[in-house]
Amino acid sequence: MKVVLFCGGYGMRMRNGTSDDVPKPMAMVGPRPLIWHVMRYYAHFGHKEFILCLGYGAHHIKDFFLNYEETASNDFVLRGGRTELLSTDIADWTITFAQTGIESPIGERLRRVRHHLDGDEMFLANYADVLTDAPLPEMIDRFAQRDAGASMMVVPPQSSFHCVELGEDGLVGGITAVSDMPLWENGGYFVLRQEVFDHIPENGDLVADGCAQLAKRGRLVAHQHRGFWKPTDTVKERAALDEAYTRGDRPWAVWERDSAEVRA
Repeated sequence: MKVVLFCGGYGMRMRNGTSDDVPKPMAMVGPRPLIWHVMRYYAHFGHKEFILCLGYGAHHIKDFFLNYEETASNDFVLRGGRTELLSTDIADWTITFAQTGIESPIGERLRRVRHHLDGDEMFLANYADVLTDAPLPEMIDRFAQRDAGASMMVVPPQSSFHCVELGEDGLVGGITAVSDMPLWENGGYFVLRQEVFDHIPENGDLVADGCAQLAKRGRLVAHQHRGFWKPTDTVKERAALDEAYTRGDRPWAVWERDSAEVRA
């Protein structure tokens, strides 16, 4: 299945300063940028046709792949001054680089790459900055069996704050951690049918317009995931993922886990 990745936003909370024009998906986690980790996740499950919706800082993403260094994440032999790779990351990937505008909302970015989907009934879509260990094949299979226009992965609230119940007299009736409340939030990782385009207007949004309209019509399903899921909206969140990668704690790297199980 083709995978549409939205990687054209400004990512202001990730910026280091006004002169920093590196888009958020290019923030580093270990030796590779976020977008590589997301793409590696999809490729592990056999989905290796990518459509990148570019915008702000597009040249950074283009340059990364045009000058890709396989030796940064693969074993190799240096023999007679020539590099012999023992494995590769992206040799069998197909990547379409599509400029979808600097200010375009996500729904509009999706509309602008529709022709690259070749009319496929189903396709995948995601933000290029969220990591997870969710079982993608299960997510796809469940959606394929449903009569719906879209599926979105939902996760428990990630906030560390607490909600306070107040009575009319101002007395506190209870305090509950947001993460313990019966709520779910959008976790990205969409499985979509072409039907979604019927509900995204020009300059519209994928969630607020497309998914919201499908929900009103009973055409939106959710895949609940309580496992690993981490966004990278801020420098602090990116740094935490980078530190976890360094100490070998990277549950999102399902390709490493499954490879280890095969060797065992």
